[in-house]
Amino acid sequence: MTDYEPPKVWSWNKESGGRFAAINRPIAGPTHDKELPVGEHPLQLYSLGTPNGVKVTVMLEELLAAGRAGAEYDAWLIRINEGDQFGSGFVSINPNSKIPALLDRSGPEPVRVFESGAILMYLAEKFGAFLPADYPARAEVLSWLFWQMGSAPMLGGGFGHFYAYAPSKIEYAIDRYAMEVKRQLDVLDRRLAEHRFLTGDDYTIADIAVWPWYGALVKGLVYDAGAFLSVHEYTHVIRWTDEIGSRPAVRRGRMVNRVMGDPVSQLRERHDASDFELRTQDKLEGEGQP
Repeated sequence: MTDYEPPKVWSWNKESGGRFAAINRPIAGPTHDKELPVGEHPLQLYSLGTPNGVKVTVMLEELLAAGRAGAEYDAWLIRINEGDQFGSGFVSINPNSKIPALLDRSGPEPVRVFESGAILMYLAEKFGAFLPADYPARAEVLSWLFWQMGSAPMLGGGFGHFYAYAPSKIEYAIDRYAMEVKRQLDVLDRRLAEHRFLTGDDYTIADIAVWPWYGALVKGLVYDAGAFLSVHEYTHVIRWTDEIGSRPAVRRGRMVNRVMGDPVSQLRERHDASDFELRTQDKLEGEGQP
């Protein structure tokens, strides 16, 4: 328990503490002037290899693997721990200062897209892939896509923060979010017990959105929490995770803008398909792992 009593009016008079204290603040907008680089491809991605960033690089690699040549892209590294997301150029694309952010320069006027779920849906509609055109199949995919967008903050900013990053451990907060994350895993496990992919037999943007978060969790790769959450219980999620992780496009997408882990698994910037030839994909940290 704590004897903390919230004030009648909150004010920002000290850092929040914890791993990300230096980049957290209660105001929006740029902190410095910095233009973004622009490459030669139609799509310019500004991102980092976090789960939200991986969603988009996997999608782009899947589109290219499916023969959508217009999905060629440049992927530029945004180091959020160094505050790159608060540069004026990045804020002009995403006023929310979060990765990923996409600039589509294929038309007469550039189109900005921010928020990972919006980017997945934009690309799926633009290229006619991984999102059914007919209902009710389309509604099912969008339901699971938005399930992920609403659920992942409970996993990342909720459980992940209080279990792994908070400067002090709060039993109530950890118990609250651990319970919710296990409930979410049970939702997925029950669904995947009856379906190959989240919406049936077809691989869609719903799978691309959910896999980087919950696949990494059941493989024990985030927050060092595999044992704590007994993730081995979710056998159907593990089966689905391994199948998606074995896809060549997924393995490529997972490498892009990655700055952690085995250096062989990192492709910090991607400007051409040949960039992958500089890395050996069979040396990733684990077969089928996010």
